[in-house]
Amino acid sequence: MTTSEIPGGTALAAEATLRPRRRRPFTFARVLRAAAPYLLILPVVVVIAAILGYPLYHLARLSFQKYGLFELIARHGTDVGWANYSSVLHDHVFWQVLVRTIVFTVANVALTMGVGTLIALLLTKVSSVVRVLLTAGLVLAWSMPPVVAVQVWLWMTNTENGLLNYTLTKLHVGDYFQHDWYATSFSQLSLTTSLIVWGAIPFIVVTVYAGLSQVPHELVEAAEIDGARAWRVFKDVTVPIIKPIFLVLTSLSIIWDFGVFTQPFLLIDQTRINTSNELMGIYLYEEGYVKTDFGRGAAISILMLLIVAVLSVFYVRKMVRTSDEAT
Repeated sequence: MTTSEIPGGTALAAEATLRPRRRRPFTFARVLRAAAPYLLILPVVVVIAAILGYPLYHLARLSFQKYGLFELIARHGTDVGWANYSSVLHDHVFWQVLVRTIVFTVANVALTMGVGTLIALLLTKVSSVVRVLLTAGLVLAWSMPPVVAVQVWLWMTNTENGLLNYTLTKLHVGDYFQHDWYATSFSQLSLTTSLIVWGAIPFIVVTVYAGLSQVPHELVEAAEIDGARAWRVFKDVTVPIIKPIFLVLTSLSIIWDFGVFTQPFLLIDQTRINTSNELMGIYLYEEGYVKTDFGRGAAISILMLLIVAVLSVFYVRKMVRTSDEAT
């Protein structure tokens, strides 16, 4: 028997619908339960604010001041408004260096992610003994300090007795006797790219391999039974599962490679650095520290921060969207 068949059933249903819902009592336990997640992350927020927020505030304040060597000694700068930003944005060298750095960053990130992913896929196919040996070698390369790695690269590419020239000559690739690998800006930046990619690959390999180990074997096996080739299995099954890992690694690589300083500065050598091979990290060093114009250097730092944020916003949005879809 339905509600409409019961005498007065319609009136009772309407009265139940219109009756206001009783609110649960407002208790301290309910407030504490609702605030628990925010209380748990509060220490992290406070630490991040203290470590990053305070220096960023002083950096931003310094960017609006004339702060040279005299002001550094006097410990007091002169407010100049937006003059530092205007000076940087009207500097044609800044735009040349910015475009070069973006291209350099794209090349480094693409090579690092591509080669790192291929090696991670290789680790899933080899035996456990070979996998351990490869992983140990990658970890050793990863643990090498950048300064030491630069010295190794300089030794291998030395004009007089470098290993690279000797090997290429012995393999009859060409006559590389006393070949100068630092003769052009392109070769200088190419060697810097090889050094940065070599140092970044181990982290990519280990992280991607960890993600690949979480891909259900049943899904891969089902796709292979359906006739999918290896590329289709990777594209349609593996990539969607480890997509968050790729997004995080790409964002981190953009941040690291855009502001890189140690490798290009030491490998190219300060005596060879000029406007044709400068990257943003070196440009910041030259303008801020070599010329002792710390206010202008602070303005360049803020602009670099904003540019990196713009370059990374696509991947950050993708990460947020992927996490929302997962929940």
